[in-house]
Amino acid sequence: MAAEPPGGGGAHALPFGGQVLVLWLAEAELRLRRTALCGGRFGGGSSGAFGLRGRRRDAAIVCCGCAAHAATGVVLPCVLLRRRKRSEALEYLLLAVHASNRFELSCQFELDYELKEDVRLLGGPTVLWRHADRLFYISPGTGTVRSPPVQLSSVVWAGEIEGEGTVVLGVRTARLQEDEAEDGLSASDRAIWGTEFFGYAIEAQKMLASTCFMPHAYSRVVSSVHVCKSEMLKKQLRTSVVAVTHKNQLIWFQDGHPKGVCELPYEKPWSIKTAVTSGNHLLFIVSFASGNVCVVRSENLQVASKWQKVKSVLVDDFVGCGTDQLLLLFKDDSSTDLLSTFKITDLGKVNYESGINYKDDVPAAEGLQENGLLTIQALEKRLQAGLSSVRELQQHLGLKKRVLIESCRALIDLVEERSHILPAAKKEGLVSLWDDVENPPHSLSKEASSTSKVPDHFVEKLWQRVVGESLVVGVKLTESFSLSLSDVSLSLVVDQDFSSISPIIECRNKIIKLNKAFSALSVSSCQIEPPPKKMKLDLHSKNDLKNQVHKKCSKINLEGAKTVTAVTSLSPLLAFHCVCCVVLLHAKKQKHQNDGLQKSKKITLLCGKVLLSLEDISDGKYSVKMLRDNSYCTGSMEDILAVLAASMRFSFQIQSSDFTLTSVNSWLLGEMECTPFKECHDYMFCHKAENVYSTVFNWTLKSPFEGVLTLFCRSLTVLFQCLHSLTKVLPPSCDVKLLKSGSKDVLTEQLALALEKEMLTSRTSLSSKESKAENSLIRQNEPGKKIIDAPVTSLLDSEDKVQQFRMKLQNEREESVLNMNQTMNGTLYQEMALKLAEAQLSSDMIVWRLNKS
Repeated sequence: MAAEPPGGGGAHALPFGGQVLVLWLAEAELRLRRTALCGGRFGGGSSGAFGLRGRRRDAAIVCCGCAAHAATGVVLPCVLLRRRKRSEALEYLLLAVHASNRFELSCQFELDYELKEDVRLLGGPTVLWRHADRLFYISPGTGTVRSPPVQLSSVVWAGEIEGEGTVVLGVRTARLQEDEAEDGLSASDRAIWGTEFFGYAIEAQKMLASTCFMPHAYSRVVSSVHVCKSEMLKKQLRTSVVAVTHKNQLIWFQDGHPKGVCELPYEKPWSIKTAVTSGNHLLFIVSFASGNVCVVRSENLQVASKWQKVKSVLVDDFVGCGTDQLLLLFKDDSSTDLLSTFKITDLGKVNYESGINYKDDVPAAEGLQENGLLTIQALEKRLQAGLSSVRELQQHLGLKKRVLIESCRALIDLVEERSHILPAAKKEGLVSLWDDVENPPHSLSKEASSTSKVPDHFVEKLWQRVVGESLVVGVKLTESFSLSLSDVSLSLVVDQDFSSISPIIECRNKIIKLNKAFSALSVSSCQIEPPPKKMKLDLHSKNDLKNQVHKKCSKINLEGAKTVTAVTSLSPLLAFHCVCCVVLLHAKKQKHQNDGLQKSKKITLLCGKVLLSLEDISDGKYSVKMLRDNSYCTGSMEDILAVLAASMRFSFQIQSSDFTLTSVNSWLLGEMECTPFKECHDYMFCHKAENVYSTVFNWTLKSPFEGVLTLFCRSLTVLFQCLHSLTKVLPPSCDVKLLKSGSKDVLTEQLALALEKEMLTSRTSLSSKESKAENSLIRQNEPGKKIIDAPVTSLLDSEDKVQQFRMKLQNEREESVLNMNQTMNGTLYQEMALKLAEAQLSSDMIVWRLNKS
């Protein structure tokens, strides 16, 4: 095998995964060499070969490119070979190159003519070409050559479009007698222009509305097109297209309308491709028939750079920085190596040229890097100092604001002849000039009489929503609400003016965790509670206290802002036309005791009142509004929380050993018509006008072959409909498993915390008992009880004193033994055992859930 490929027209270069694959024919073989950039030059890598029957001059490389295999979803390099048989027929071979340099024959076909016009390699892999104004294609799925019923004079673009599959954009002769309603083009326009622009979806075998790409007036001048973006929104195709014309212009179209134009520096542009460089800059690379190349920036549609005598332009991440660069291969008659003269650039920081030994520049580069690092560190310190100053100013302004607010409240209480309770000095970050007097707790009712006093202004917002047959009430707590709370829940208490109402609903809890930045949202269920009891309405009971409505509640636990929601059935409340409910927040406040153990204290706080009437609900005042805005769902955060709280949650683990799971995301965006929330992009809202409407999805990929799909739906019927639709697009070998107890990662973390709490409970219990024994021993050995205070000689000058010393020493020894072997009080032992058993029960429950997941 030849060590180097020839530099003539027979060699082809193909970018793939940061490497350059060089393909050429030699000695009845198709040969391959992988090269990568190293030290300013391309070298190293592996090689491979594919044997061909016959002579070398009877074979040729038609084209090469990268395409995704329909069976696995993996993108592989592909090459199309032409071989002449003895019968003068032409045989074509489509080969895929694997990572081990093994060639795989994807499909094989024969033609009686040579492929020359508009040959493209597409996903599948599919070979598409034009011949005699007809379109042809073949793939491993079809097995034979097929021809759609369209005629065209040129193909300007072919590729994948969301929701339509493989689409071909082309130009054809205007058909004066044909009435095509989808583009609205009149016969007079076709007669004037002579040609028309069209789009054709191969899989669906249908014509597309070509005006969503560009107007028909450009069909006579367009030479090449590149579709930068395409999406289906409200059953309409939205596109972003860039095209080059025979008039030496680059035109950018948005949804079929021209948005900008750039005059090109050379004549006869014939192809265009794109690159996304560092800084997320989009570049348009235009190649010309003369061998010249220019780059146009998308921001201002200005020519950024241009080169001459370019053999080919490749786009990939050749230096491994995570973004695209341009590899320009220049014509060099003095060398036989295809990669002998090149330039790598992203029109920014990345610039490499052949002929320069970058190894010699390493020390200088390291020096520059070290200087840059020191500069960055100095700037970081200055930035941190500035941030500290800003924080101090913010704290000072916050203190002033709290003082003004408290002064206003004191003035209001004075005017209304109410007693004003000042906040604790420690909470405000101040030093008290006199002793703070603890104020007795002010109770809301008999139920709240034993609660702790908290600030009256802890509620930031109280809201309510109607979701289907449920009423959702939410309480958003302020940032300053910093009590250490657990077991938070809400109660809806019917106002005493409606004391004839007494519905009771057994609660069912679940916890929704949402971070402050709204970037991630996860839901985990609480422990299983008893099944709900039947609701009953008592219209005759008269109680002095307000009648409490127990609820279905959902709790949202945030590190910063805290939001708690309650969900209850709507119809029993509407039976009385108009109802006013008091919202109470229940929690347990953890208090540390002297022995190191924690003691829980129940507190109840008044959050406000909500008024519910049939008139407001009929007017849609509290309805959830989920609207589409471009490609997002514009529901408010309260609407999102209400939908999640009122829905049933199911998580499924989807695994595939042989195929990637790219079809799930396409299913969500296409079949289910989902759009992500603008406030939380990880979650998608279903807009499909069926029973599945308002279902919320979350699709998280752990790897290309494994992911977790979470659904929030109204009922089990909706769940089964979604799963039935999903199974149609999943590969047959997929394994779908219901996650009953939550994510294993979350449960593992909870188990670690529970075991730590169990160990801490046991250790604090034992250490408290040992400290009591030591204190007892110290009290018994106080100076007044010791006999060693006097000199030893004075105690041993007589026999009586020696005997007395011996007896006291024996008593002290017995007391010491008794102190070291103390018995434990039964009540204290019962309390310690109960707390340890609670900690062990919590650990065992998490282990059980982890085993079930």
